[in-house]
Amino acid sequence: MKSYHETRLAYDERRNLLWKTLCESYFQRLVGSDDCVLELGAGYGHFINHIRCKRRIAVDAWRGMEEYLQPGIESHICSVTELGMVDDESVDFAFASNLFEHLTQTEFAQTLQGLRTKLKRGGTLNILQPNYRFAYREYFDDYTHVAVYSDRSLADFLSVNGFEVKECHARFLPLTVKSRMPVSAALIRLYLAMPVKPMGKQMLLRAVPRDRAVA
Repeated sequence: MKSYHETRLAYDERRNLLWKTLCESYFQRLVGSDDCVLELGAGYGHFINHIRCKRRIAVDAWRGMEEYLQPGIESHICSVTELGMVDDESVDFAFASNLFEHLTQTEFAQTLQGLRTKLKRGGTLNILQPNYRFAYREYFDDYTHVAVYSDRSLADFLSVNGFEVKECHARFLPLTVKSRMPVSAALIRLYLAMPVKPMGKQMLLRAVPRDRAVA
């Protein structure tokens, strides 16, 4: 039988270009050179391969991840609910892209509980994923989606699990690179700079553990 990564999420070089540009033009300014970055559900490593910092950690249950990671990235093949291998208060920037809609709410809550102890004081959890308010027509085209979140419900879920939302961008990116529109670094940078995001169906939320927030 074919796997999810062979059918729904086959490798696509356009995603690599997208993430290279997103890291260079947006996310890198949020990460310091001496920081530790943890990516949950790293998949093909598109984000963690392009972010620059002192320590990079990638976690995914998919064993194929390791062949796509650059040298020097620490890899752990396990569930994101199992973060015992990460030292407490060691992570500056935790990142998850298109992950939590694939987990049950119980698994999501367990992941958040584990992250609260792994983040340093002032460390952030950064979540990018489909916003159901704008992507409801396509949301369940992916048969592995088991949970539904909008920018509002995700913010509430983070809050009841001990996180304080610092930024919420309801329309951060289009839903997918699978379209007739060209994927180019120039167009991506232009889109990021636009105050209004047409076709924006993915949200970005940045949050900190409430007991580790910096005033």
